[in-house]
Amino acid sequence: MAIDGLVIHALIHELQNCVGGRINKIYQPNEHDIRLHIRAQGKNQKLILSANPTYPRAHLTEGSSRNPMEAPMFCMLLRKHCENGIIESIHQIELERIFHIKVRQRDELGDFNRKVIVVEIMGRHSNIILLDLEKNIIFDSIHHINALINRHRVVLPGAEYITPPDQGKINPLNCSEDQMNELFRNTEFGEEEKSWQFILNNFSGISPITAKEIVSRCEISLNCLVNELLKNEQQKQKLIKTFIRLMQQLKNNQYQPTILETSNKILFNILELTHVQGKMTSFNSIHQCLDEYFGSKVERDIMRQKVGDLLKLIQNEKNKNIKKLKKLNRTIEQAEEADMYRIYGELLTASLHEINRGDKEIEVINYYDEDQSKIKIPLNQKLSPSENAQSYFKKYTKSKNSVSVVKEQIEVTQKEVEYLDTILQQMSSASLGDIDEIKEELIEQGYIRKRNTGKKKKKKNDKPSLTCYTSSEGIQIYVGKNNLQNEYLTNRFASYKDTWLHTKDIPGSHVVIKSTEFGEKTLEEAAMIAAYFSKAKESSQVPVDYTLIRHVRKPNGSKPGYVIYDNQKTVFITPEEEVIKKMEQCMK
Repeated sequence: MAIDGLVIHALIHELQNCVGGRINKIYQPNEHDIRLHIRAQGKNQKLILSANPTYPRAHLTEGSSRNPMEAPMFCMLLRKHCENGIIESIHQIELERIFHIKVRQRDELGDFNRKVIVVEIMGRHSNIILLDLEKNIIFDSIHHINALINRHRVVLPGAEYITPPDQGKINPLNCSEDQMNELFRNTEFGEEEKSWQFILNNFSGISPITAKEIVSRCEISLNCLVNELLKNEQQKQKLIKTFIRLMQQLKNNQYQPTILETSNKILFNILELTHVQGKMTSFNSIHQCLDEYFGSKVERDIMRQKVGDLLKLIQNEKNKNIKKLKKLNRTIEQAEEADMYRIYGELLTASLHEINRGDKEIEVINYYDEDQSKIKIPLNQKLSPSENAQSYFKKYTKSKNSVSVVKEQIEVTQKEVEYLDTILQQMSSASLGDIDEIKEELIEQGYIRKRNTGKKKKKKNDKPSLTCYTSSEGIQIYVGKNNLQNEYLTNRFASYKDTWLHTKDIPGSHVVIKSTEFGEKTLEEAAMIAAYFSKAKESSQVPVDYTLIRHVRKPNGSKPGYVIYDNQKTVFITPEEEVIKKMEQCMK
């Protein structure tokens, strides 16, 4: 669902507490988004401005994001002109999905310069533009628009800024009952135009879902045509009065941000949605509402894009190794019949005088059988009797020698399957940052071909961020959500007296209780975290081993994240998502 002008109106009202604040930091985590770190009224706040063509938005956020090692050019320009600047004003253009952030900053000579960050939330045409306030000239924009894309409005460095064309609609916040009545009298309607479409087509800043909500509150069918409404003066007046009342409430900043979950979609609005059935969640602030809606949705969609190809690759690798295991096990089964080849060879050697070249088989007494029964031995017609016997001895020797090699291959392949299972488990609960680290690991392990992007190589000794939970007893519990984090947590971060946990014989995360003294409650909560971040997340009574870090070690040449341990004890725990979510957590 897209942001409309009424949502921007509410958002700008709440953003007024940032006016007078200082922009301390500016980041550009990706090609569409800008993040402003603002210090205002004694608080640090993070404002996200996004020109994402699918999810354009603007709101304060509690979330964090990973930033590139080298800032993009547009970010560098914003830092030059706006970092350490004071926000003079934030205002919306009419009731359009456009707002301006005016910033005052001292230059190198100590003089004040004023710039404007223009945010246009307009679907796939969304943009973030930096303007010279006095000259109305574009310094740069996050998305460039040349004359080939739009000959009426160019957005390029050095060009004059032209506001997107006005749609000629009425501002509903300033509309009166008389204007509404006149609009009904003088407007030409389409024969199939519905009542809610009349509101949508004539008033700016209103989305279809808001227009439908207004009509629904008048107990008018959403399929009611405008021509039918005009025949019922009472219903028409009720619609007008309801519309004016709701708009007056919104003008006075009386709104109720909500998210509504239905069976097939999720909606948000600044009005309580009464015409749609579903689970409704209310918020104290439009920023909290948008952060909740877009935070999970955007990350989920980006995750789906990032994870899709990786999942397919890992699953294919796992399937190949499972097929390889089947073949290797068949080889072992065949090798177990090697003794029969030896018996054939010895029986043929004892019966050479009875065999003629060209015989297809020979029946002899099996001296190795208690009953001394006869046995038929297949022969190669092209070989002599002696060569047939030697052939069976060679098969026997080859089979025996292959067993040890095949058993080694089976062990290696089984470990490969276990490793891939661990990767799949980690991806099921990974964040965007975790996925990037998993991808780096897969590149290092040779599953993904490394591309030369020209970016700086990440240092080997970089410390990954770890998720830290605080138990009900106030003890810190750390969890690694991928092998890079697991390796660092277990082999470098944890002390030898700390307690280490992992699900027993089940792919999962490494968990460390960072204390030498703790109670049963902390152990139980740490075990629940280990079970939750494992392949047995949906199971009950999951076995979790725990031991001291000094009993955990990594074998030479083993896969990332693989360890062996001893002196362990086992607890059984059923993971509960609500309990995990309620625990205090942070990134360290």
